[in-house]
Amino acid sequence: QVQLAESGGGLVQAGGSLRLACAASGSIFSINAMNWYRQAPGKQRELVAASTSGGRTNYADSVKGRFTFSRDNAKNTVYLQMNSLKPEDTAVYYCNADSPTGFYWGQGTQVTVSS
Repeated sequence: QVQLAESGGGLVQAGGSLRLACAASGSIFSINAMNWYRQAPGKQRELVAASTSGGRTNYADSVKGRFTFSRDNAKNTVYLQMNSLKPEDTAVYYCNADSPTGFYWGQGTQVTVSS
């Protein structure tokens, strides 16, 4: 079992920045990949950033050049640095862990970008 806890969401003006954090606990040694998803009202959940244990990260086209995935292995925490935020980035952001024992989700953190 893996437990994930996101933090760092909030309200920000367009052009601003936020950094989300996701702390992992439990069977973290089994995690193959950590990902960030988001879900806007009335829309499907979409992949924002996908990072493998080998260190490669892929980003959705809509956030390339603005969002950066990083990790602190000592703290078992991954981050999503979000710069140049736009109103269309407004969503609930979820951390996700992919492991042989399952696909785990955090509770989500709300990000609201005002115009």
